[in-house]
Amino acid sequence: MKTLFASVAMAACLAAPVYADGHASGETVLATVNGEDITLGHVVAMLQMLPAEYQQLPDQVLFDGMLEQLVQQQVLADAADDDISRQVELGLENERRAFLAAMYMDEVALTELPEEEVQAAYDEQYGSVEPERELNAAHILVETEEEALALIEELGEGAEFAELAAEHSTGPSGPNGGALGWFTAGMMVPEFEEAVFALEVGEVSSPVQTQFGWHIILLNDAREQPAPTLDDVRAELEEALRRERVDTRLEELTQAAEIERPEVDIDPTLIRNLDLIAE
Repeated sequence: MKTLFASVAMAACLAAPVYADGHASGETVLATVNGEDITLGHVVAMLQMLPAEYQQLPDQVLFDGMLEQLVQQQVLADAADDDISRQVELGLENERRAFLAAMYMDEVALTELPEEEVQAAYDEQYGSVEPERELNAAHILVETEEEALALIEELGEGAEFAELAAEHSTGPSGPNGGALGWFTAGMMVPEFEEAVFALEVGEVSSPVQTQFGWHIILLNDAREQPAPTLDDVRAELEEALRRERVDTRLEELTQAAEIERPEVDIDPTLIRNLDLIAE
């Protein structure tokens, strides 16, 4: 659709006729190219396929742009139609098949979801979720246990944790006072996680060794993170329900269809052989 709107800004500035007609229908002819009619219905159908950002353009700009695009497409299609190869014929068959399949899937997926169905999905996925403990911590990362012990001694003498982190920590959080922000279980390496979840708020850990070096951990705060509300996860639940609806319908149709798969021994490398569809 890039060619359609390449000059849309210019088109918007030009004086364009108004095509509104109280008696217009989908069969109203807007242009005829080499005997082929382009109707208002073609324009309406084309609009449904445009990306959302294009659909926000003024109606007159869209009307003029789409009609011109359809005229140009028909001119080009007529030129191509003089000598359509087998490859093109097969491509058109695939395009038609894909288009119809996509339209049907949209029809199935976009049918209104009953609120009770969404609520049931929420209850199943989140109804028994327990609040999760969330921690806010800072750390100082050094290379040796001796360095870590020396810093713990300084903390005991009244040194500020953030100042020591900014001065001594080799980790990326050092310049920010060692702050790690909020996190939950599973977000830190095991040794660090085991140590920090054993701390009380305000407590500093003994030196903790991980693959990155030696850590001194300060637990700043802790809180319970409740399960998300229905509104928090509504979009993801509805998307999953729609996918499930499409999958179920596809399975039903596949089971009901007459599908035959002849036992033919095919070399898979043949899919790259364009000679098979050349004429």
